[in-house]
Amino acid sequence: MKTFTHPTRALVLALTLLPLAALRPALAQPKWEVAKTFTVGGTGSWDYLTVAPATHRLYVPRTTHTMVIDSESGKTVADIPGQKNAHGVVIVPEAGRGFISDGGGDGAVVIFDLKTNAILGTIPAQPDADGIIFDPATRRVLVVSGDKGLLMSLKPDIDPTNGKIDPPIELGGEPEFLTSDGAGKVYVNLMNKNEVAVVDIRARKVIARWPVTPGGAPVGMALDKARHRLFIGCRKPQKLIVMSTGDGRILSGLPIGESVDAIQLDRGQAFASCRDGSLAVAAETAPGKFAIVQTVKTPPGARTMGLDPLAHKLYLPTAQYEQTAEGKSSTKAGTFMIVVVAPHSN
Repeated sequence: MKTFTHPTRALVLALTLLPLAALRPALAQPKWEVAKTFTVGGTGSWDYLTVAPATHRLYVPRTTHTMVIDSESGKTVADIPGQKNAHGVVIVPEAGRGFISDGGGDGAVVIFDLKTNAILGTIPAQPDADGIIFDPATRRVLVVSGDKGLLMSLKPDIDPTNGKIDPPIELGGEPEFLTSDGAGKVYVNLMNKNEVAVVDIRARKVIARWPVTPGGAPVGMALDKARHRLFIGCRKPQKLIVMSTGDGRILSGLPIGESVDAIQLDRGQAFASCRDGSLAVAAETAPGKFAIVQTVKTPPGARTMGLDPLAHKLYLPTAQYEQTAEGKSSTKAGTFMIVVVAPHSN
């Protein structure tokens, strides 16, 4: 004898199960681990690491030069010289160019060709040229000057020999890093003011200032555009701040390790890399509720990182450390490495 289910009951059951099915991907968050380590070597310190997913390239500033590394093999494919104190790299594929922020001396932006890695020219900037991004809203490369408290901009197709940056924007504090919403607003961490400056990039002025309390000394930053949230790494106190981009309201302040430098986002999780050898992984565990769901142990010094959003891999530069005769810690020559963190493979 066949059993028939009442159509109304079947519909109710299906509608009941739909929300549960939608929740499963959010709940099934990956666990992360150090998957491999590339031994790179070479001289110089390091700062922001930039990933080019389409070409499998890592761009790593090393003070006086910038290394170009294959993200799959770890082999160095090029080395771009000519910097005084390189901080960050942004690539603009549509222009066929890359841009290096050089904070040494009077400050500069070094322009190189993405295919040949040859230097095309150097544009004078402001001292302590540091964080650098590309803003799709204005089609500009944006660079901050920490010492001067300025936001600089330039066109990707600028004349690399005679071109000049646009008139800079006064920020009213010492910027560290920045991010763009792609629709006209740029968010800048002001480390000495313990706040985020909101810049209307078309009007070229600061339109709001949002405190990062209970955090302080904000450095790394990442933006979840879909959910309108900023994730901000703070050093004093050591917090991962979750902030609404609607009004600057603090949604959460989570404890993290010492000397955070970089923040990245991947599939609903936020990552904070810290000098003490900890990589904090945060997630929204319930609507409006956030928690550190995992802490990955990394080598000491792995404070910055880049994300490949296609391969879902994090790349953290660091080196081995040794004690000097004065009792201080310093990097051991020739031990520079790239640590690759990826979802745990069963």
